[in-house]
Amino acid sequence: MDAYELIARNAEELVTEEEVQELAESPEGRRAYVGYEPSGVLHIGHMLAANKLIDLQEAGFEVVVLLADVHAYLNDKGTFEEIRETAERMKEQFLAYGLDEDRTEFVLGSDYQLDDDYALDLHELELETTLNRAQRAMAEIQSGETAKVSHVVYPLMQALDIEYLDLDLAIGGLDQRKVHMLMREELPSLGYDARPCIHTPIIADLTTGEGKMSSSAGVTISMEDGTEEIEEKVESAFCPPTRDPEGDKENPVLEIFQYHVFPRFETVVVERPEQYGGNLEYDDYESLADDLESGELHPADAKGALATYLDELIEPGRRKLAELEAED
Repeated sequence: MDAYELIARNAEELVTEEEVQELAESPEGRRAYVGYEPSGVLHIGHMLAANKLIDLQEAGFEVVVLLADVHAYLNDKGTFEEIRETAERMKEQFLAYGLDEDRTEFVLGSDYQLDDDYALDLHELELETTLNRAQRAMAEIQSGETAKVSHVVYPLMQALDIEYLDLDLAIGGLDQRKVHMLMREELPSLGYDARPCIHTPIIADLTTGEGKMSSSAGVTISMEDGTEEIEEKVESAFCPPTRDPEGDKENPVLEIFQYHVFPRFETVVVERPEQYGGNLEYDDYESLADDLESGELHPADAKGALATYLDELIEPGRRKLAELEAED
């Protein structure tokens, strides 16, 4: 797989494809980033972005993970002391999940977001951005029902971070698209270059196949989950044997295979008793999805294999969490 294929693999959108192709021509030493509020244990959404960062590191990129303590404070996620303790734990979890420590830089937002130059640029960006535009960008990240002034400033800071971290590429889920578009529209007004972006998919709700799998509502999978919990959650997951002809529902089991398992394992083995045809072996996601559609692969067997591979992916982070708790 060449650099461009690695960079673009399983991406929902490249903004723009031409800009990303240009980066792929000389990826060594380029800098890509993802930013997260330090608000808890890594879950499957963080892990999806981490898979993309691992792809980028394999292609030659340096990776920056912004542990956005100031953003978390603005979003009412605790005191700075509490948020920074969580940030340190998240750093260890990201490394346990598979990021290359030698090619990963972890940055706290407060390392630079409280400096005079950043504050002045932020004020200039506030002057350049209409309230309506900032509100559209904040819609996906606002917590709670009542918008506060801090929620409007939040996406402007996200846009400015991309300049101050000296980045070549921004990574985020599709829920970050409006923020990234604001960045591309507004950074040039400050004399800074707009950067290309890669948007990763949003995995559907595990139990219904609708909407978004969320750590704040419904069922999600995280590094806190033990083997039995993962098995129980996957066993109860929505996994129809055929695709939804109306397109209203996704198959979260297949999505997790596509975006989490196949990027990390060269071969996937679905274990079955001989009386049911014996084991099935897959070298790519498409073959597994086709077998589920045709009936060759039963949803229960697919779920059993998914739980096994997810457990293997999560185990290092789960072990790291246990070590950190033992130290406290």
